Amino acid sequence: MAIWFARSRNITHFLRTKISPFEIIVNQRCSNYSFFHANSSFKTMAGESYSRKVTELCMDKSSAAILAFRRPESAIAGGQIEAVPYTTDDDEDDENQAMEFPGGKVGFTLEMNFISESPGKRIPCYRVLDDDGYPLAGSRFEQVDEETAVRMYKSMVTLQIMDTIFYEAQRQGRISFYLTSMGEEAINIATAAALTSDDIIVPQYREPGILLWRGFTLEEFANQLFGTKKDIGKGRQMPIHYGSNEHNYFTVSSPLATQLPQAAGIAYSLKMDNKEACVVAFTGDGATSEGDFHAGMNFAAVMDAPVMFICRNNGWAISTPTSEQFRSDGVVVKGQAYGIRSIRVDGNDTLAVYSAIRAAREMIIREQKPILVEALTYRVGHHSTSDDSTKYRPLNEIEHWKTARSPLAIFRKWVQRNGWWTDKEEIELRGSIRKQVLDAIQAAEKTEKCSLEDMFTDVYDRLPSNLQEQEKSLRETVKRHKQDFPTDVPV
Repeated sequence: MAIWFARSRNITHFLRTKISPFEIIVNQRCSNYSFFHANSSFKTMAGESYSRKVTELCMDKSSAAILAFRRPESAIAGGQIEAVPYTTDDDEDDENQAMEFPGGKVGFTLEMNFISESPGKRIPCYRVLDDDGYPLAGSRFEQVDEETAVRMYKSMVTLQIMDTIFYEAQRQGRISFYLTSMGEEAINIATAAALTSDDIIVPQYREPGILLWRGFTLEEFANQLFGTKKDIGKGRQMPIHYGSNEHNYFTVSSPLATQLPQAAGIAYSLKMDNKEACVVAFTGDGATSEGDFHAGMNFAAVMDAPVMFICRNNGWAISTPTSEQFRSDGVVVKGQAYGIRSIRVDGNDTLAVYSAIRAAREMIIREQKPILVEALTYRVGHHSTSDDSTKYRPLNEIEHWKTARSPLAIFRKWVQRNGWWTDKEEIELRGSIRKQVLDAIQAAEKTEKCSLEDMFTDVYDRLPSNLQEQEKSLRETVKRHKQDFPTDVPV
C-alpha cells in the first residue's frame, strides 16, 4: 500500500477526460435504446426519424459495450480473469490509476464524494396508452392481433366478475376468506398472454388471472374456495391458495416472499436442463422489505438464473403506504444494486405490460439472465376480506383509480376503437360470465367436502406411527364433540 500512496500523484490522470458531453448523451441514449429496441422485435407507431438517429449513433459504438448483457469478466464467480486496465492517451503507468480488488479493478478519485441517497429524478415509467385508450405519440410496443386482444379483454372482464361474486360469497358466509385482484387485471392477463405455457409461475396471491388464462376453469376456482373433494389441493389450503401442476403454477404460500429464493432455484434448474423457458415470480411492494426478496434477487443474479421478478407495486402493503415501506425510488432501482436489468412499467396499461413482459422474456431466454419488472398499479379493492381499506385511504383516491385509471376501461377503449368490440358484446359477455360463476358456486356448495383422511395422506409412503396416533385421536375427538365440528366433512 505504501507504493500506492507514494505514487498517488499519478491519480490526477483520472481527472482528465476526452469524452465530450455529446458522447455522454449518446451513451445514455444508447443504453436506454438498447433495452426495448435492440433487444426485442418491437414495432413503432411514430418517432421513426428519432429512432434512426439514435440507432446510427449507437451502431457507431462497440456492440459489445452497448448491447452485451453480462457481468465484467473479472467478476465471474470462480474465475481468475485479468481485468482490462483503464487507459487514456496520456497514461503511461496504469498501476497508478486503480487497485486490484475482487470483482475487478477499482479506480481512484481525489474527490471525497458520497453517493446520493436519491438520484433526484425518478425512474420513468414505460407507457403505451393514455387514460383514454389512445397510443401515445412515438410509443413503441408489441403489436397485438384482434384474436389475442379480444381474448385478453374477455379474460380481464371474467377476472373482475369472478372477484366480485366470490367476494360477495365470503361476505354472505359461504366461504371463509377471499382476496381480489381488482385494479390489477392488466398485470394478470397481459403477463399471462406474453408468456408461454412452459414458463413456470411462482405466484404471491393476487395472480389468479394467469391460471384463468391458462385454462383453469371457474368450477376449479370454486372447488378450491369451497374445499370440495374435487379440489386439486384436497381442501388442505385456505381459500385463494390455488395451485396446478398441469398449468405450471406453483401453489400459493401465505408467508411473504418465501417463493422468491425458490423461484431463483427453480430457474437455475431450468438452466441446467437447457430448457427454453423461464420462471416468473410475483411479489408485492410490501414483500420487498422481507429478507427473502433480497436473497432471491442476489441468488438469481450471481447464478445467472433465467427468472423474471415482477413486483406489483400497488401503493399499499395492507395499511402501510410505500412512503413508509422504503425510501428508495420504488422497487425498480433495487435491481441495479444486485446487477439485475430492470424496468418500470405502467401496470394499468395492458399494452405496456404485454410489451414489457414479452421483451423481458425474450432477453431472459436468449441471455439466461434475471430481470426485475416493477409494475405501478393500484389496489382498488380491500387487501382481503379481513381488511377495510377505507380506514386508511381516502375514498376519492380509491374512486379515481377505480374509474379514471381502470385498466379494463383503458384497454376496452383501445380494443373498441379498433372495431374489435361492441357495447352489445359487452352486455352479453358480462351476463354470461356472471351466470357461469354463480352456477360454479352452486355446484361447489352441493359437492361433498374432502375427507378427514386427506389431512394425513400424500406426504409419506407409509403413514408413520405418530401421525397414525394423531388421526385416531382426531376421529375420537370428533365423535365425542360432534356439535363442534362441521357435519359435511366425511369422517
